[in-house]
Amino acid sequence: MKVLFVVNNYYASGNGLSASARRTVKYLKEAGLDVRVLSGRNHEAETPQPEYVLKDFKVPVFDALVQSHGYKFAKADIAVIEEAVKWADVVHLEEPFILQMVTVRIARHFGVPCTGTYHLHPENLFCSINLGDWKFLNSNTLRIWRDMVFNLCTDIQCPTENVMERLRAFGFKSRLHLISNGIIPDASIRPQKPDEDPDRPFLVVCIGRLAVEKDQPTLLEAMKYSKYAKRIQLYFAGRGPEADAIKARAKALYDEGIVAYEPIFRFHDRDGLRQLAAKADLYIHCATVEVEGLSALEALQQAVVPVIAEGDLTATSQFALDERSLFPTHDAKALASCIDYWLDHPVEREEMGWKYAESTEEYDISKSISALIRMFEAAASTR
Repeated sequence: MKVLFVVNNYYASGNGLSASARRTVKYLKEAGLDVRVLSGRNHEAETPQPEYVLKDFKVPVFDALVQSHGYKFAKADIAVIEEAVKWADVVHLEEPFILQMVTVRIARHFGVPCTGTYHLHPENLFCSINLGDWKFLNSNTLRIWRDMVFNLCTDIQCPTENVMERLRAFGFKSRLHLISNGIIPDASIRPQKPDEDPDRPFLVVCIGRLAVEKDQPTLLEAMKYSKYAKRIQLYFAGRGPEADAIKARAKALYDEGIVAYEPIFRFHDRDGLRQLAAKADLYIHCATVEVEGLSALEALQQAVVPVIAEGDLTATSQFALDERSLFPTHDAKALASCIDYWLDHPVEREEMGWKYAESTEEYDISKSISALIRMFEAAASTR
């Protein structure tokens, strides 16, 4: 089967959507599918390049902001799109943007069925310009995506139950499939015997883009309420448009003496994140808008206990095994209480860490790939 993946910026590093697309394509090819990519150029290396290359599109006014998220848009070149679509048995859309709006109509013209993955909420976009709470704007954007892209697909991949429920409530008509984006199976490298040095700092790790919807400031605010604040080494692994603001708040926390260790900010590749999670005492996920949150799952593989924000638009809370690892979004006091509980109970924390590592096995990407192939086959049968 020939499957065409359509994504604006397939090769972007530090962008979860692009990373997920690359991982999925790799495993689909290994499963025997013939997969090609329609995307903008790879600007980070001479090779590889997508099979069908589109020129960059600069977003008026907001282009710098878009790029600060590690992202670029591609121009919808009709000639290139037609060539790509004619090759395919199924066209798979990774986003609901202009490129996909044009592609889905060309595909329908040539009788090629389309499928899609719901990777992000409108709020993921509008949080960056402080409009994440504007329900009218976000609801109408989702309706546009529904009518202009997703309802023109035969099948939609919903990475979580949270996403599936939202799409049903908004009247999406395509067949909805609950399929995680999946993670690569990865054995834990955490030492079996924990470090029992009573004087060492507790390593509390937060992984993800430094962006409004990831809400790292709530973790900083929680230090004002945690009895362990002066023993905690905060470590933020990521980069993004809010980096300067978050670093300034972290520095102020240190300068005021609320924390005794200055928070660390670094960007890591996948192996670096694995090493970091394996050393962490706790993993904190504060995001208020999250379709799935694979970075959390990848951390949990390393037997670290999480504390995860729970809210209407964040699905990552589904990975928590009990209430001790959940707090309401934006609630710094509740987060501090969870942190203190787990640091108060080192034996329980160690035991639960290994249970969390075991719980990630159901998200093995091989299961996701098998489900996606069945979805593509169902779509292809409608041609």
